Amino acid sequence: MPIIQDVGERIASNVEKVIIGKHDEVRLALVALLCQGHVLIEDVPGVGKTMLAKALAKSVGCTFQRIQFTPDLLPSDITGISMFDQRTQEFQFRPGPIMAQLVLTDEINRATPKTQSALLEAMEERQVTVDDRTYRLPEPFMVMATQNPIEYEGTFPLPEAQLDRFLMRITLGHPNREQEAQILDAQRYRHPIEDIEQVVTVEELLQAQQEIHDVYVDDLVKNYIVALVHATREYPDVYLGASPRGSLGLYRCGQAWAALQGRDYVMPDDIKLLAVPVLAHRMIISPSARIRNVDTRAVVGNIVSAEPVPGTRARAGSRQ
Repeated sequence: MPIIQDVGERIASNVEKVIIGKHDEVRLALVALLCQGHVLIEDVPGVGKTMLAKALAKSVGCTFQRIQFTPDLLPSDITGISMFDQRTQEFQFRPGPIMAQLVLTDEINRATPKTQSALLEAMEERQVTVDDRTYRLPEPFMVMATQNPIEYEGTFPLPEAQLDRFLMRITLGHPNREQEAQILDAQRYRHPIEDIEQVVTVEELLQAQQEIHDVYVDDLVKNYIVALVHATREYPDVYLGASPRGSLGLYRCGQAWAALQGRDYVMPDDIKLLAVPVLAHRMIISPSARIRNVDTRAVVGNIVSAEPVPGTRARAGSRQ
């Protein structure tokens, strides 16, 4: 998969000029982009969530829109509206910011559930319906949402149906001392986001997204994915486990991660590495476990540790 690896390295290297010291997190976001999925970035303010989305958009030359979610935001502020044109005596559709290729929904949990639901159709079916007319979204299309996990006043928790539409949830975390010193140096005169340029064309990205499907996934790895997802539904502290969409997401992310490593087949280690960001946000902890502060990330980690890991085969019939 040399084309995918080349495209991925160019984008990742460019983004890391802005997002310093977050090598794995940048590549997780890149995996979601290659899989045509959406990302929820859950972290405290000031760690670079918005800059990550902007850097990705500029690296690929995608159209970019930012939507600042607030309690008074309306669904039509996202999807667009039909306005009556007195000159033509017809209704004209005025597209909203969702019609961009990469959309940043900042602090998504500050909007009401009614407004949050305006994203459901767009994220799953890549289209929006306004006044009984359906409009296709551009390709590629990706939603990157941010939310603050420690601030609850004036926020509305995301419904499970919407959480399940995010391919993965990632956190950036604070930089270490050396990395923070590098950030100070990098922003001494101006922000590096102003200097990065497009390194990949949209056509190259679309081609890489299509070639992801050619990465081989052996039946042993498929069964391992299914076993992990089923284990989330049977775990004692879990009220609701991951859906089949979680299995599909883990399958596709495994293909993208393997391709970025230069392989044309998926290994169980790829699935182990991706299990937490792909599955943890799709689970609901039981009330009794919530009292004990059981975290879904820890649950997935326990499941991965307990589930037997299969061998690998580069192709069916040749076990490694």
